[in-house]
Amino acid sequence: MTHPVKGIDHCFALVDDLDNAAAQYEALGFTLSPRGTHSAAKGTANYTIMFPEDYFELLGIVTPTELNASRREMLATMGQGLHAIACRIDDAEAAAEALGALGITTQGLGSFSRPVPLPDGSEGIAAFSTVSFTTDETPFGTVFMCQHKTRETVWVPELLEHANTACGLDAVLAISETPEEDAPRFARLWADGAVQTEDGLTTITTGPNSAPLILATAARMAALYPDINISGTTKGAFTALRIKVRSLETLRDCLKDANVKICDTASGLAVGPEFSAGVILEFVSA
Repeated sequence: MTHPVKGIDHCFALVDDLDNAAAQYEALGFTLSPRGTHSAAKGTANYTIMFPEDYFELLGIVTPTELNASRREMLATMGQGLHAIACRIDDAEAAAEALGALGITTQGLGSFSRPVPLPDGSEGIAAFSTVSFTTDETPFGTVFMCQHKTRETVWVPELLEHANTACGLDAVLAISETPEEDAPRFARLWADGAVQTEDGLTTITTGPNSAPLILATAARMAALYPDINISGTTKGAFTALRIKVRSLETLRDCLKDANVKICDTASGLAVGPEFSAGVILEFVSA
């Protein structure tokens, strides 16, 4: 049976205050989608930050409901930040079947749709099917799969241009005190998953034109971002998001205008989680 998971489609930050998080990201020079509201039963809403091949989502709870009790518990115990990775698949039902045949367990297969306010003031419908890897399959964090049925209402051309010149996900980074154990378990979740360790960083490739997942001990992560308070990120999930930009100079101007602390890194610039809803954002040249 062919492995159906082709890479990282998007990732999301679960945040304490959705509109405050949106304001933070707009200040950093991102173009955000209009706010999307999920069903009354879900009690959640989101903003997306779109790139040509992938995207980043801000997800917040607007009304406590039975269906979002687990997310409220995650916020209470783990804190806001980069909680989840969504993987690329063609068909959710077929993916669940194929993964089962490969001995990889899944759960929560289902479909849903929601209204999408479009930049021109009209409204469309975004439809998805999703299925999650079980917690036994994932060392930490949430990893699920997402089938897009209406890409035209998600990848809207007007949303792809950002004042800070951001143009794609470069990597997802996470703290792991046992990367040699966790990396192979993550790697098996992707068809092209492979593991390489260099300079204290364990990189899991996730597919062509797809951001890798990079694991590092807490000490190594702190060395990557020496001027940033890593304790301000979520616990037990993912820590930092590297984003590709076309111009680091333009980005720096955007960050200066946002009046945030700019931290230089070995590869580019970063801002701490206090400025980006619990996520360390690092920007690197595309």
